[in-house]
Amino acid sequence: MTPEYGRAGFTLIELMIVMTILGILMTIAVPSYKHSVIKARETALAENLYQMRQAIDAYFADRARYPDSLDSLVEARYLRAVPDDPFTQSADTWETVPPEPLEDGELAEGGVFDVFSGSDMVGLNGVPYSEW
Repeated sequence: MTPEYGRAGFTLIELMIVMTILGILMTIAVPSYKHSVIKARETALAENLYQMRQAIDAYFADRARYPDSLDSLVEARYLRAVPDDPFTQSADTWETVPPEPLEDGELAEGGVFDVFSGSDMVGLNGVPYSEW
């Protein structure tokens, strides 16, 4: 009995079939992965906006004025730190909205009534992140 030397490895056809199957799996997996990354960032953005808006409301409830900046929320310990915008990767890109004038025409105190993302990207739902 002598060993067969012709069957020591895989044939070219077997390797091509395996590579084709891997290629098909990758074309399915990569878009799904990218979608899940964007979805995770959107969730982080929504949570960051919620926490900052809650802090702005708590600041107003305690002091009867709006904070002058987002850093004022940190200094007054309503936030531990200004969170990074998940899409711009920076805490300096948040867009703040000043309070509207009061009913008697007098300007409200403080400079931050609301906050939005500074990103110019559009969400999976078709709404720009700067309008969330």
